[in-house]
Amino acid sequence: MSNVKADLKYTKDHEWARVDGNAIDVGISAYAVEQLGDITLVNLDVKVGDRLEKGAAFGTIESVKTLSDLFSPVAGKVTRINPDLNDKPELVNADCYAAWMVTIEADSADDTAELLSASAYEDLLKTLG
Repeated sequence: MSNVKADLKYTKDHEWARVDGNAIDVGISAYAVEQLGDITLVNLDVKVGDRLEKGAAFGTIESVKTLSDLFSPVAGKVTRINPDLNDKPELVNADCYAAWMVTIEADSADDTAELLSASAYEDLLKTLG
């Protein structure tokens, strides 16, 4: 079973969200990393100040196996981008929970209410085998 952090929220698209008020750090879950394999490129198609709608793609992550979109778990404004991932995408493999990708200032704290708790995410993973 994948490593699921109890203090984070999750999406059905296998992103994690570290919620601190309206600030949401976003990355991909350990399950996503397991499915992708070795990460070779993280391409973040946003810049600080950009607005994202919930569910909108904000970049892509490429591995030896595939290319996958990254989706915003909330609507809001991008306030930070992790510059380390440009030169070191392998940081996601080393510790996906430390290798956040973007921080989004959510339009509303209510947006985070729809995110999955750790236990609900674990339940989702069980259905995937």
